[in-house]
Amino acid sequence: MGVVEAVECLRSGKPVILFDGEEREGEADFLVHARFVDSGMVGKIRRECGGLICLATSSEVAVKLGLPFLSDLFAQSGSDTLKRLNYSKTPYGDKPAFSVSVNHKDTFTGISDCDRSLTIREFEKLVSRGLNNGVQGEFAGSFRAPGHVHLLVSRGLKQRRGHTEMAVELSRLAGSLPPAIVLCEMLGTGRALSKIEAMKYAQENKFTFVEAEEIISAK
Repeated sequence: MGVVEAVECLRSGKPVILFDGEEREGEADFLVHARFVDSGMVGKIRRECGGLICLATSSEVAVKLGLPFLSDLFAQSGSDTLKRLNYSKTPYGDKPAFSVSVNHKDTFTGISDCDRSLTIREFEKLVSRGLNNGVQGEFAGSFRAPGHVHLLVSRGLKQRRGHTEMAVELSRLAGSLPPAIVLCEMLGTGRALSKIEAMKYAQENKFTFVEAEEIISAK
């Protein structure tokens, strides 16, 4: 039932709280589809979540846009420092999902709620158009890097079962939505919000709470 409700929430622009599992990060992320993210939503996420505001997309979109994984860029660089800094695997066993960070060309500093929401919405529009068209040149012409919206690329559920992959899978299950999901870790006092705390937050705000295992089972 959680997955059905989560998909309907994404379609209607409502947030979803996604918990990945105690055997992994043990974290809950705040999710909302990029199409519905205005400056007010960015402000809400910033104030109530506290983690890094990211924008997840699929590997298919990443290929069309020419988006690399940041860890691959580090590994292939001529810098020994970057190679040594490279996170080949996280402490919980995954390869990172991070790609580059971007600002839309029409932003100022890129960090304000208005700027970040503009970057997010314009990226979603590009992804929506790019599902059937070549948009690599348009992406490079419309965005600048480094920026203040961190792009994440799904490695697919067969390779990785993180918030990025679960978010992209929810957009796939939604059918009508392109893979462009905003997500942010929910933090408590000095640590990540516990599962119980995240469930309480979802209940108090009338948000759907869903766990990764439910999404995997629904695949």
